[in-house]
Amino acid sequence: MQNNQNLLPVTQSFLPPIEEYIYWVSKAFDNRWLTNRGELVKLLEEKIKQLFHLDHLLLTTNGTLPLQMAVKLLPPGEIITTPFSYVATTAAIAWENHVPVFADIEHHYFTIDPYEVIKKITPSTVAILATHVYGNVCDLEALETIAKENNLVLIYDAAHAFGVNYKGKNIFRYGDISTCSFHATKLFHTGEGGSIVCNRENWRQVLFDLHNFGHKGPIEFSGIGINAKMSELQAAMGLAVFPYIDKIIGKRKQVVENYTSLLTNTSLQLINIRPGTQWNYAYFPVVFPSEESLLKAEQKLKENHILPRRYFYPSLNKLPYVTYEKMPVAEDISSRVLCLPLSTEVTNEQIEKITSIIKKCL
Repeated sequence: MQNNQNLLPVTQSFLPPIEEYIYWVSKAFDNRWLTNRGELVKLLEEKIKQLFHLDHLLLTTNGTLPLQMAVKLLPPGEIITTPFSYVATTAAIAWENHVPVFADIEHHYFTIDPYEVIKKITPSTVAILATHVYGNVCDLEALETIAKENNLVLIYDAAHAFGVNYKGKNIFRYGDISTCSFHATKLFHTGEGGSIVCNRENWRQVLFDLHNFGHKGPIEFSGIGINAKMSELQAAMGLAVFPYIDKIIGKRKQVVENYTSLLTNTSLQLINIRPGTQWNYAYFPVVFPSEESLLKAEQKLKENHILPRRYFYPSLNKLPYVTYEKMPVAEDISSRVLCLPLSTEVTNEQIEKITSIIKKCL
């Protein structure tokens, strides 16, 4: 059996010094308060809000529940979304008994194509749910115009976008709602966790109640709800990781720049960051000239104990619980894209080995 310590995964969790995590966990123990919005959850919310100049942010126990909560706010109908995202984006729509309608993506940025969105609007459309793919922002101005002109709610799956700015403004401040994942694989994490940011003031109390079983008070209920609350132990990890955000992004930037310098003059398509974006280096995807060359490289990397990921594959319009409609660009990109190992732990020697193996497969 292969020793996992000898494997290089597509991502590795940043772990703060354990004594710093224990410091925050000890506060939860001292308070004898482990969940139900304790001191640590409230403190982490305030730190993130201050960092990004947000008026609202609600921490959750994972990154999927915020998507479901956002969709729960909407009247029944169709939600236009991207076929090129993690499965949770589409699953949240279907789980809440709305109808996912796919619009194809832009070839260079991998985000939903506004011109394709326009084509999919019908009288049944209630919202647009777009993903900032790999932390690369959507065409924000175009989507905002489309949403306003058609009276649609604009939701962003910003699972990958912690720390991303667009034209000097934090990405969470765009759209009606943004959701984020703080899963252990993300550059900022709470082990497992997430958040929702609402830019419609009249929805904020609704979301707060919704994430706490629908409680309006100890014995009153405003409506149906779910348990989406973050625990104090999760918040403790977030508070321990929080001081290292600049260091984490800086190190990941170095890794990406190293990859880029070694792979630029090849037949691979590298990620093209939208102008005006201050990126967070969330992932490093490369698009191979063919699926055959991707599979060959993936196999060779695995033989060398390197585990890249076909992220995202398959295109979500091929899921068994949606109505299939051909998405030429998304299906093409998803068949040829591979995310390479990226974390604060990846070394220059590992990057050289990975890129050398890939070049031999092109």
